[in-house]
Formats: sequence, C-alpha cells, structure tokens
Amino acid sequence: MKFLLTNDDGIDAPGILALEQAASQLGDCIIVAPDRPLSGCGHRVTTGEALHLQKHGPNKYSLSGTPADCARIGIHEVAGGVDWVLSGINKGGNLGWDVFPSGTVAAAREATFLGKQSLAISQYHKKGVPIDWDLAAKWTTSILQEVFENDLPSEQFWNVNLPHLPEEQALPERIYCELDTNALPIRFRVEEDKYHYDASYHLRERRHDRDVGICFSGKIALTKLSLR
Repeated sequence: MKFLLTNDDGIDAPGILALEQAASQLGDCIIVAPDRPLSGCGHRVTTGEALHLQKHGPNKYSLSGTPADCARIGIHEVAGGVDWVLSGINKGGNLGWDVFPSGTVAAAREATFLGKQSLAISQYHKKGVPIDWDLAAKWTTSILQEVFENDLPSEQFWNVNLPHLPEEQALPERIYCELDTNALPIRFRVEEDKYHYDASYHLRERRHDRDVGICFSGKIALTKLSLR
C-alpha cells in the first residue's frame, strides 16, 4: 500500500514520526506536512499566494501551507496514486467538537473530498504526563490493520483517538462510536482588556458511550465522520 502522511503539528513534530513508524510496517510512506505548527487552523486552504514545497529527504516534504493544502499538494503534485491519506498523530485529542477547528481532521476531510480513503489519528494528552510515542506508534499499526479490513463508504473517513494511559500496556479495547456533540466549556480570564481562554478541556461534559467519554475512560475511540 502507499500512504500520504500529514498533520497540523508540523514537519518536525514527534507525532508524524510515530505515524511513519506505524504505517511503514504496512506500506510505503510519503510525508507532506506544514513547515510549522498550525494546530487549530481548521479547514483553511491557500489560494491567493504561492506555496513553497521543500524536500527534506527521500519522500519527506514540508509545505508553507495548511494541513488541507498538504493533502491537496500531496495527492495532486507529490505522491500520486496513494491508497490512504493518514493525518497525525496529533498531540492532544480531537474529540467531539474538536473535529471542526482541527487541522489534523481537516487534512483527512480534504483527502476524502478528493476521493481518497483517509484517517485522522490523535493522542489524547494528560497535562504534565509525557506521551510515549513508541507506544502510540505500536497501537497505531494495529489500528490501521483493523481499519483496513473494514469497508469505508465513500464520503466518510475515520477519526481515531488514543487514550493516554500511565504505562505501556497491550492495545486497549477499541470502541466504534459516534461523535459527542456536547460543547466545550467556555470561560475567559480578563487581563488588561485581553481575553484569555481559561476553561478546562478535561472537564467537558460528555456521554459515556460517545468518543469523548470512551477515550477519557482509557479506550480507543474510532468514529466514522461524513462529508454530508
């Protein structure tokens, strides 16, 4: 198989190296990722200015654009004939409402618009606890193998969230689930006439049977998202 890899954390992020480590067990990888961190950029695309593509080695490129731009350039100009577009592994969850501002999810969504099978994958991160990227890569290989065995309807793509567990262990239970539609908590702290977002991501309302509650409970949440 042939994979196009991208993300929104940038070309130097450890998550995309973990994704390459995982996907290379199953096929050939080509990386086209933003040249800088662009977390939360959503589905923005660049049409009014030129995009600079820089080669960093065999099958590894950075682009002066957004994750969605990377999907476009990767599919049409660099990779050619890819079987899947894989976006991540994002540092931090992309659960529930997060899928709308997420650049990680936007890259997978754009690939789906362009007729490619795609998957976004994120590593939920507990504040102050380091992420074991080798473990995330190991889990991701197993998840990809499982996902590839299931038919993916046209105009749908996968959004996967890994739990943040305290120590290395076997692949957690995988739960196929729906998106949690509860809003994020909204609270701002005002300092010198400036508003700083000050709500806790971890205290968001959630349903136990949807992606937020499932990931927070230590299981892997797999959700099919649709373009319609």
